[in-house]
Amino acid sequence: MLKARARLVGALMVGALLALPLAVSAQAPASPAPPTTAPTKDAGKVPAAPYVAPKPAAGSTAVPGWNNPPAWDSASERPQYASVPGVDTNRLIQGAGREWRAFRNGPETFYGGILLLLPFAALLGFYLYRGQIKVHGAPTGRKINRFTSVDRVVHWTMAISFVALALTGIVILFGKHIVLPWLGHAGFSVVTILAKNLHNFVGPLFIFALVVFIILFAKDNLPKAHDVQWLGKFGGMLSGEHVPSGKFNAGEKALFWSLVAGLCVLLSITGVVLNFPNWNQGREAMQIANVVHGVCAIFAMAMACFHIYLGTIGMEGAYQAMKTGQVDETWAKEHHEIWYNEVKDGKRPEKISGVAAQPATGD
Repeated sequence: MLKARARLVGALMVGALLALPLAVSAQAPASPAPPTTAPTKDAGKVPAAPYVAPKPAAGSTAVPGWNNPPAWDSASERPQYASVPGVDTNRLIQGAGREWRAFRNGPETFYGGILLLLPFAALLGFYLYRGQIKVHGAPTGRKINRFTSVDRVVHWTMAISFVALALTGIVILFGKHIVLPWLGHAGFSVVTILAKNLHNFVGPLFIFALVVFIILFAKDNLPKAHDVQWLGKFGGMLSGEHVPSGKFNAGEKALFWSLVAGLCVLLSITGVVLNFPNWNQGREAMQIANVVHGVCAIFAMAMACFHIYLGTIGMEGAYQAMKTGQVDETWAKEHHEIWYNEVKDGKRPEKISGVAAQPATGD
């Protein structure tokens, strides 16, 4: 019985193999038979051209005729119906995203990187030319309370958070150019994730300190008539000439209104828009906020370099003023003579304290 079944199965398999060529030939198109009658009205028509697979675009890795990506048309960017409520949920493609990405990865990164290098070159040249700005007179030992404890806490809170935001922002914007080649993809991923989260959480602290800082220092940064003379002589920065000024000179006032009250306020507004996407702002609003945020951040970091330089190694005694809140009488007279005279005459809330000593140079 088993042998008979085996012979039957073998015979069926042999028969299938013999019939396979016949099945293939049956699927082939039949060759046209020779005409047996007179030509018809369709005899002169040219047969349709065979299908030719489209060629992929230049630079494409698509295999011709197989995985050519579909060409997005304007219908993909037009609002359609969507059951999910929200801004832009009914739009498949938002075309402005291409322009945003090209700008962010192109001019913003390239020219922004150059702009950040310029202050370092300028300050290095200035330091080699002028050196540290020294106090010429001998200290008197008497101190003037230049900044209160509240002033200094607010200043350092804003300054430290600004530096943290600047460093993490540099990683976010320029990381694939300066971190990725150094640490590789895994290290770059870890550093960028940490930078992004630190940036998002430090931002609100910076905004709070910024608002308090503007309230505290706006009055003393209002323009005065004597600021014109300071600007005309650039404060004697290059010539070394003594130019009187108030509690803040014209350069510091310009930095306050342009950097602190201008760029930093724009950074705060756009940062809030980016930090809280759950407020249902659309993709276009986020893209505009991102561009404004990045451009303002680059200019803010470049301008802050000058303040950091003069507040640390660039000017003798400037760092001590914000560290301890006090300056020597001689320093006050040489750098802020109008303010010093107002304090000495009792027209300011600041007081002079300390041991009895020789008057400041010129008194």
